[in-house]
Amino acid sequence: MATRYVTRDESREIDRRAIEYYGIPGVVLMENAGRGVADHLQRLGVSGPVVICCGKGNNAGDGFVVARHLHLRGYTVRVLVWAEAEELTGDAGVNFRVVQKMEIPLTLFGRGHSASVLDAALDGAAWIVDALLGTGARGEPRPPLDAVIDQLNAAAAPKLAIDLPSGLDCDTGQASAHTIRAAHTCTFVAPKVGFQAPQAQCFTGQVHVVDIGAPV
Repeated sequence: MATRYVTRDESREIDRRAIEYYGIPGVVLMENAGRGVADHLQRLGVSGPVVICCGKGNNAGDGFVVARHLHLRGYTVRVLVWAEAEELTGDAGVNFRVVQKMEIPLTLFGRGHSASVLDAALDGAAWIVDALLGTGARGEPRPPLDAVIDQLNAAAAPKLAIDLPSGLDCDTGQASAHTIRAAHTCTFVAPKVGFQAPQAQCFTGQVHVVDIGAPV
């Protein structure tokens, strides 16, 4: 069977139908996504701390779920968030509050950035998980995420991107000047159309499709 690739709009439509037509709550889809990423990361092998870098949207929410599942399995997890707490709403907000209540190590950068604080958080990391920007992002990542992405790329630990590397366009496969270079990408439901572009492959690394239980 030929691989199906989906666009940004098709990915949104799959989520919409799952929620509105089939009645699957968005928080359930997020749970399935995050748990699937945690499962895959565990299969890849975790030998030290996992640093999960989150923005403020649903991609961040997936990252919070990953953090919870890894923490429950006994792994050392650090969660870094480039958003204010009040910006984390909806399903992402639900999972953010769970991380807070579980007292998983958490650093809120808000809308700013401290390179020295990030360096300290990355010290000794075995994996870095990119949950900064999702499929809806277009164009150049805005400050401070542009600097964050560059600093993560400079770190020695391998990167795993959630759904797609931050800075990569979902539909065109065009990388911005600040794009995560992932060793692995766990993408949901189906690979994205942009992943077929030859120039995208050095940013996605090995792509793994994670089933989140959404009917296609």
